[in-house]
Amino acid sequence: MFSKNYSQEWFSNIRADLLAGLVVALALIPEAIAFSIIAGVDPKVGLYASFCIAVVTAFFGGRPAMISAATGAMALLMVTLVKEHGLQYLLAATLLTGVFQIIAGIARIGDVMRFVSKSVMTGFVNALAILIFMAQLPEFKGAGIAMYAMVAGALAIIYLLPRVTKAVPSPLVAIIVMTIIAIVFKLDVRRVGDLGDLPDALPIFLWPQVSWSLETLWIVLPYSAGLACVGLLESLLTAQIVDEMTDTPSDKNRECSGQGIANIVAGLFGGMAGCAMIGQSVINVRSGGRGRLSTFVAGLFLLILLVVLGPWVKQIPMPALVAVMIMVSIGTFSWVSFSNMSLHPKSSSLVMISTVLVVVLTHNLALGVGVGVLLSALSFARKVAHFLRVSSALDEAGGCRTYTIVGQLFFASAAGFVREFDFKETVAKVRLDVTHAHLWDLTAVASLDKVVLKFRREGKEVEVLGLNEASATIVDRLGTHDKPGAMDDILTH
Repeated sequence: MFSKNYSQEWFSNIRADLLAGLVVALALIPEAIAFSIIAGVDPKVGLYASFCIAVVTAFFGGRPAMISAATGAMALLMVTLVKEHGLQYLLAATLLTGVFQIIAGIARIGDVMRFVSKSVMTGFVNALAILIFMAQLPEFKGAGIAMYAMVAGALAIIYLLPRVTKAVPSPLVAIIVMTIIAIVFKLDVRRVGDLGDLPDALPIFLWPQVSWSLETLWIVLPYSAGLACVGLLESLLTAQIVDEMTDTPSDKNRECSGQGIANIVAGLFGGMAGCAMIGQSVINVRSGGRGRLSTFVAGLFLLILLVVLGPWVKQIPMPALVAVMIMVSIGTFSWVSFSNMSLHPKSSSLVMISTVLVVVLTHNLALGVGVGVLLSALSFARKVAHFLRVSSALDEAGGCRTYTIVGQLFFASAAGFVREFDFKETVAKVRLDVTHAHLWDLTAVASLDKVVLKFRREGKEVEVLGLNEASATIVDRLGTHDKPGAMDDILTH
């Protein structure tokens, strides 16, 4: 079974994976340089990190065809640490980030993805598409007609070539053609080499030069915790997106550990922490990448391009890469979400829009997704609260009323639950039938206590019937209506 999966994940799509990996490698270069600049470190730090993380996650990650490297979301969290303590502390923080992520994988944190609703996922995807597009806009500032013409030409190749042939990924053809045109006609456009110096040597093993003490730990700990959380969040969400794009499953817990191993390797070879990249992952999948080979080739080609073909890579015009990222932005955005807003519940649309707005306005993926998940939870609680029903029937003798409770009793439905009872009715006995109900939390138990004790205060005999095993357990543990002194407590309120 293992050998079958191994062969399927690595060698079932060789030609397409090789070509897709090359396209991704080219697209990784400007991104890694830009994110290094954001973090305040040398471009080599981001480029080496991208190589290490891509190669390692190809082997240890849980999502074939997903691309992981240095990212902007992670870079933003590093700025203060680099500014106040320097690169070596960043490398130490990267190692600790990896340790946290491996622990998360062992603890099966990946399983929590089932709590992220479709609305949050759509909002996350749309927000990232907008951010990817916005990140390209600075390239147009002060640019001449050549920039616009080349972007338009590259987009034309990207979208029209597949109608003729799909033998070669159209983004790769666009980059090659635009590079040849820029060199032959000596066009005045920004090139990759203008972003910063590219490394011309292989990364070397580099143990962080810091004092390994508790003081150092307290410095890097908060940064590492933040990096680990954001990295896992973005990676797991991206994995889910690739799952849907390829209609194949992934191992989210293995992905957590794989990201951790990759970050440890990156930190030991002079790289910064990274995570999955939705833009490059989309490029990879849309270029035909489906297996682990595409991720491995992306990292390997990246290093070859930098070390062996550096002079040629420097000549790649930025308009070609901008066009590729605009294609990614357009392809990533869920355009159908607009029409769905008139069909889906208003609460779902609110969750999606809120997620988009928070992510775009703050550039904080974790905050945006957190807001989306919170709104989804509140919406769910509100809906479930309406499912609680209380009906009643009086026996023929008129001395006993039976209340039948059906539904979920928890914090959101508890207040309405208490109002369903007539405590002043002149009956001798009251039965509370909860056979078809479930008590979930302390608030539910407190509400049941309140109902029972209020009836007893009015001189009525109360019997609770039909508690299921789970509800009975929580009532026995937290309930007070059958405990000594219960009536005294309610009489004092």
